Parts: sequence; structure tokens; C-alpha cells
Amino acid sequence: MTRVVLDISRLISRVRHPRPSGVDRVEMAYARGLGERYGEALSFAAVHPTGVYGRLDHVTAHAYLDHLDERWSDPHTATGERSIPAVLPWMRRLVPTRTGVGSSDVLVQVSPHHLDQKDKLKRILEREDARFVCMIHDLIPIEYPEYARPGGAGTHEARMESVAELADAVIANSAATGASFTRWAKQREVKAPPVHVALLGTQRLPTASPSPDYSGTPYFVCLGTIEPRKNHLLLLHQWRHMAQTLPPDRIPLLKVIGRRGWENEQIVDMLERSSALAPYVTEINNCSDDELATILRGARGLLMPSFAEGYGMPIAEALDAGAPVIASDIAAHREAGGKVPEFLNPLDGPRWQEVILDYAADGPLRQAQCDRLQEWRSPDWEAHLEIAQSVIQSVAR
Repeated sequence: MTRVVLDISRLISRVRHPRPSGVDRVEMAYARGLGERYGEALSFAAVHPTGVYGRLDHVTAHAYLDHLDERWSDPHTATGERSIPAVLPWMRRLVPTRTGVGSSDVLVQVSPHHLDQKDKLKRILEREDARFVCMIHDLIPIEYPEYARPGGAGTHEARMESVAELADAVIANSAATGASFTRWAKQREVKAPPVHVALLGTQRLPTASPSPDYSGTPYFVCLGTIEPRKNHLLLLHQWRHMAQTLPPDRIPLLKVIGRRGWENEQIVDMLERSSALAPYVTEINNCSDDELATILRGARGLLMPSFAEGYGMPIAEALDAGAPVIASDIAAHREAGGKVPEFLNPLDGPRWQEVILDYAADGPLRQAQCDRLQEWRSPDWEAHLEIAQSVIQSVAR
């Protein structure tokens, strides 16, 4: 059987974090899924926070994966990052060794961790003497630098250069991401490795009863990191407009779920300082899967007005939980939701308010989506990993 090594540097780097990001969940899904498919032929490797690269033994790696799963699923996990002394025992256990390096056929990496360090990655691949399969999640920092952290565009350019030069095959999380990478390579006049599209599996939320309907007041959910490209401002301005023009009993509630990101001063100012929004908008920065399932199942709908996405994972999760979705009309969202969601122009505030009020009243637009929702079938990890395995096998010597 093909010998595969999976790089789990990203998961190790997140040891202090209380909740997983989307990329964290993808790396975990590969760790579990490839383990089921390859068994003892799968090894784990990582670049440790100290900079050391090497192998992790199976017992330690699986113990750490179990530890993360437990933390992620525990609704009582503390909201802040763990202290360095608290995670030192894991950091010591997870120091990789040279044992086994060079014994695999294909190195798989599904996170952007250390991809910007091309020379380091080149040395790793030389030591491994293995083919390289890499996942690309998006090119947003390059295509929309105004939405990235300062310097983010340059860092992401370096990542894509590493992928173009060193990868034998690329897995894209959506056709939109694959097209962005191909377009980037053509513009840079570099030869891109073959690109294979595999939609991400849907994170199945726990079974939960709908949350109490807050004294009968309908509510909506906006899920994702609080940052400019998610277009929270559109929703906040619409809620403020409703607060100023509608009777209080006609105004639905809004739950903004997600950690605070970067370049988000205007959004945070409105969340913290707007007296008009205070009765209607709640910010939740730390939300367990159980709590999210409960909230989504009682919501009138999920709101996703993003300007840019690599893949709309929250859309698939909400639909899987039975919650209707109102989303911006972008390619990644259409891939994630198919024909079910309500797709709107992310700049058309009045139309968003009109549709939100229809859904709040369980009007005809919402009823039509609920009918479409009956035919929804979520993308699953089994189908994704089937594609991933075929890509791995295609590059193996």
C-alpha cells in the first residue's frame, strides 16, 4: 500500500486555542479519514513551534487528536487561550523525531502552515524523498488584499509560489478556489500542478432541540470570524435602520457568532457602542458545537453576506441542521448551497432587509426555501476523501 505522511503542524500550533477554525477541522478530518483508509501506512509529521520537523509516533499523535476533539466538543472549555505553562506538557510530547523520515511515498498537507517558507519546505521534501499533495483553501489575500492582515498578500503570494513549484498535485476546496489558483498561475506565467476539486465535508452538528424562541421573537444567525470581508456592516446597518424605522415588535434579533478577527474597528464599534443595536444584536465569541446546533435549529435563518469566500462551510452546516440560508451571490456560496439558499447582492441593503423581514415572519420566501431544503444533501467527508485518496495514488511512485 502507498505510504502516506500527513503534516499536522497546524493542529499542533493551535494547542492553546479553545475552538477550531475551519482549517483546523479540515486537518482533523484528514487525520481521522486517512487513518481509516491507510491504517499503519499513514504516518504523522509536523513542524513543531520550535521549528523542528519530523515524525510523531502514532500513540502520541492519536492521543493529541483525541485531546483536541474533547476540548472542541466541551461546552465548558474556557474562552481564552491557554497559558504557555498549561500546554508545555503537550509541547514536550509533540516534539517530532527523525525516526521514519524518508520512509513515505507521499507527503500530504492541508493547511497553509509554513507554506510561505519555500526553502524550508524544499528541505523537508528532499529529506522525505516523497511526492507532495497540498490543499488550497482560497486566494483571498491576493485577490482582495484589502480584506487581509497587513502583509497578508505577500505571505499568501509566497505560499502559492511554494505550491506551484513544489506540489505534484493540488486539492482545491471548491471550483472557485481552483479557478483562482489557475488564474493566478497564468498571470504569474508559472506552470501550475494539476488541480482537483473536492468540496469539503459538512461538519455534522450534534443533535439538539431548537433553542427557546426568546419570548417569541424570531432571530437570525451570522456565523464566521468578525472581519471586513464577511460584510457584517451590511447587517448591522440594516438592523440599525430597522431599529429606527420599525415598531420594536417587528424587529427580529441577530446573533453574531465568531471570534474577532482583524481590521474590524468599525464593526466592533457598532457592536459595542450602538445603543440602537443593543436590544437586538448579541455577539457570541465562544460557541461550542452543542450551543451552535441549538441556536441554528431555532433560527429563522443563517445570514452570510460575505464579499469573498473560498468555500461557504457555514452554509452547508446550517442547511444540514435544517436552517434556511440567505447568502451573498458569489460562486463559492453557490457551490456550498446549491439551489437551496436565497442568494442576494452583498451590496443591496434594502433587498436584504426586505428578505430578512419575510423570513422573520415565516413568509412566502422562507416557505419556498424550506420546501427546497427537503431535497438538500450535504457534501460529506467520505466523498471528499475518496477524491483525496485518488489524488494521492495518482502521484505516488
